[in-house]
Amino acid sequence: MSNQLLTQSKIVQSQLRNDLPDFKAGSVVQIHYKIIEESKERVQIFAGLVISRHGGKGLDATFTVLKNATAGIKVHRTFPLHSPLITKIEIISPIQRGLRSKLYFAAKLKDPIKSVRVK
Repeated sequence: MSNQLLTQSKIVQSQLRNDLPDFKAGSVVQIHYKIIEESKERVQIFAGLVISRHGGKGLDATFTVLKNATAGIKVHRTFPLHSPLITKIEIISPIQRGLRSKLYFAAKLKDPIKSVRVK
């Protein structure tokens, strides 16, 4: 039984990514996400404010980004942290910690990136 747990742990460790930058809720990031459509493959860039992180640093960890789209419409998108479809994560603003760990209230603000207060 313990041998089986060791092999499961090795499999999980091999799936984890080591090239991820350290970011938290309140950081402004740019995610390069690979989109596969039929026979074509392209990279889509999604930039916005990280409003939450879930799952710690495990294999099932996710983070949610809030993007201010055209005409004041805001778009939420949740990404798996260790997804092989994420080619690169860039931090646009330095790592800042907001006054809260989840910034869901930022969706109601007019300009969430400028309005979130930091310590």
